Amino acid sequence: MVGKIGAFFLDILEVIVFAVGIFFFVYLLIMRPHKIKGQSMHPNFPDGEYLLTEKVTYYSRSPKRGDVVVFTPPVSETDEFIKRVIGLPGERVMLKNSRVYINDTLLSEPYLASDIYTENEGFLKDGENYTIPEGHYFVMGDNRPHSSDSRAWGPITKKSISGRAWVIYWPINLSGVVKIPTY
Repeated sequence: MVGKIGAFFLDILEVIVFAVGIFFFVYLLIMRPHKIKGQSMHPNFPDGEYLLTEKVTYYSRSPKRGDVVVFTPPVSETDEFIKRVIGLPGERVMLKNSRVYINDTLLSEPYLASDIYTENEGFLKDGENYTIPEGHYFVMGDNRPHSSDSRAWGPITKKSISGRAWVIYWPINLSGVVKIPTY
């Protein structure tokens, strides 16, 4: 009798260890949940929204313009921010008359509200071209007046990116796959 009870608990322990192992594998290498905190990506990603970020894509390719990424910003080693990739390595980014230009071409940003303006925030001066270094990305929030982003502290490194926004799962009425614009 004791042998059967011991074998039963050993089986349960094996299942628990296996489940925990799968959880950590998925959490560390494949995807992770995130909660949107603040207004910097509003209205596309409102405060309090929950989403999954996936880590697999950037093992095989670099971030693309329009990708929404989660990263550790250069201004904090403990926080994670969520922003949209605007400029890619080697490109020139410029703000002029509250609009974003990439390599002297106006960037179409259909994800922005029509009344959103893009001002310089200290790092990027109005009317000046900035060339993004190799291995770096220029990121901005969708709610530009309420976003601390590359305009204030410069580009981020690929190494600082922890994942790409993939699926919104809460609230249910906003759930779905994160849409990436085409340029």
